Amino acid sequence: MKYRRFTIETTTEAEDILSAVLSEAGISGIEIADSLPWSKEELDEIFVDEVPVNKDIPAGIAYISFYASEEDSDRLLSEVRDALADMTAWADVPCGSLRINVSEIEDEDYLNSWKEFFHSFDIGLQGDTPCGMRHMRIIPSWEDEPSQVVPEDTIVLHMDPGTAFGTGAHETTKLCIQSLANHITAGADILDIGTGSGILSIAALKFGAGHALGTDLDVNAIPAVKDNFEKNGLSPSDFKLIIGDVVTDAAVRKQAGSGHDIVVANILPVVLIPLTGVMKDMVRPGGIVIYSGILNEKAPDVIRVLEENGFNITESRSLGEWCVIISKA
Repeated sequence: MKYRRFTIETTTEAEDILSAVLSEAGISGIEIADSLPWSKEELDEIFVDEVPVNKDIPAGIAYISFYASEEDSDRLLSEVRDALADMTAWADVPCGSLRINVSEIEDEDYLNSWKEFFHSFDIGLQGDTPCGMRHMRIIPSWEDEPSQVVPEDTIVLHMDPGTAFGTGAHETTKLCIQSLANHITAGADILDIGTGSGILSIAALKFGAGHALGTDLDVNAIPAVKDNFEKNGLSPSDFKLIIGDVVTDAAVRKQAGSGHDIVVANILPVVLIPLTGVMKDMVRPGGIVIYSGILNEKAPDVIRVLEENGFNITESRSLGEWCVIISKA
């Protein structure tokens, strides 16, 4: 099978926003190339001998690439163009040319390309977690776990970026994982809205949750979640996936149910804000709502809507340009 590689030219200021927009459009994994130096924190987290440096990319420019099979590429390209047009209307940073370059690659090249960009890394958990762990290590499927020394206070999570919408490397996913580790107690019931690869539900179950239910708009989440659950040795009975929109579809909301102990949503504010209006029926009284996918400057808008709907803000924490907001029903 042949795949097409789509590369969008943007700015380093907009690369995080564009990454989130592509994720919302159902893009199954992206690559980012820029000339920005890696921070000490990033270097400390990953397990590679050498970090690739893109010296030929002009300062301030970034290239974001994703892949699609030939049969899906025309539809996906049209959806991405629409998403880019919407983004330029609300983004408050320069987005650059947003030119899209298209090239063809063979199946084997597509599958192997992920290995160059994704390596094992640790997410440091915050404080004394209920599960007693201090780190979560994300390991891609092609790296050999026995060759790595895994500390006793570290939970291992296996992911395959070739089939996943999220790998845990993005700041918003890290913030959600850290927040889940701090709030999950044994047997907790989790609702994961916009589950994508299933990474947050898998992390929740690793932290001791009893059951997780995920929702997503994209049917491609079905094989992605199945694959990643199998890689982590989790029982299919521990998780249920619903395809549909909990914001606009009452039938989907009925399927998602009510009284969940924790609701987590790693989505852009354009979705989080209308979601909040229906959230009260999904989380139990005193339950926890974890929102991320929020740029720091957008946090006041999300906080205001949460408070207007009766949620009490208990924490707001940033990592880079992004933040997580935790509230109690």
